[in-house]
Amino acid sequence: MILKPFTLLLIFISSIANSGVSEWINITLENGHIKIPVQVEGIEAMAILDSGAQANGISERFKNRHKLTFGTGRKVNVIGVHGKERRNTYKNVSVEMLGAQMKFDDLVSLNFGGRNDALLLGAGFLATYIVQIDYPNEKIRFLTRDAMKLGDVVNIDIRTQKGSGTPIVKVNLNNQKDVWLVLDTGNSGGVLLERRIAKQNNWLDMYPVIESWSSGAISSGYTETFSLPIFTIGPYELENVTISVASEGSKMNISSQSERAFSRIKGTRVQGLLGYDVLKHFILTLDYKKGQAHLGLPEI
Repeated sequence: MILKPFTLLLIFISSIANSGVSEWINITLENGHIKIPVQVEGIEAMAILDSGAQANGISERFKNRHKLTFGTGRKVNVIGVHGKERRNTYKNVSVEMLGAQMKFDDLVSLNFGGRNDALLLGAGFLATYIVQIDYPNEKIRFLTRDAMKLGDVVNIDIRTQKGSGTPIVKVNLNNQKDVWLVLDTGNSGGVLLERRIAKQNNWLDMYPVIESWSSGAISSGYTETFSLPIFTIGPYELENVTISVASEGSKMNISSQSERAFSRIKGTRVQGLLGYDVLKHFILTLDYKKGQAHLGLPEI
């Protein structure tokens, strides 16, 4: 039986429809990326869950290494941290995931991950149900919306960005600056931030800075990284969170990582991406579709 991607979680949860909550599934956290096992055209591989991506993608490297050929769809605009391009989309891609067989269409050609990483699963996958990610214990589960009234327990300032639908959160940096960041499970670092903010607050002069090479879904570039003493999100205050900004003279696209078209709808000004170095401490419960989330601490 061939299934479309949005039916996957329906099948997965159907065996426990009375509770509307799936069993916990083990995940792999590798270099900050959330990975689940899949098979693409019968080849064992991994898929990365990326809440910062508005489309599902396939690794061009994986495709070429296994000499896979697919039908092509329309080209789309893809915005990466270090660039933007028009990319091909592929259709009729056979995938087995979480015990279900399906065909994926509109998979965007991307550059990401390691040798065995095949798929990038974004909004089309994450918006179907409430997703609960237990970072410290490396597991994930899915909930129906009637099983949890997430809006009653939201404890961070979060909303859905107009135009893109991406979840964005308000945080405070060093007790000095409130900013909105994309909640990005695909960002394996800490926080990618507009360089202007770091310059205005003299953080690049106040704290030791390390220049490093950063890879994105389109291309790569140099960043400058430092540790910020205080980072506040909702009721939680973290110390020494990793902050990265574009190196002098470089640019980064940090309002969104992947989208089908440039939107003319004006939304909240987004000034960076929130990633693994912050999320790794928490159990994240996310309703991508409604723009609601809760951060909790795991039981000791």
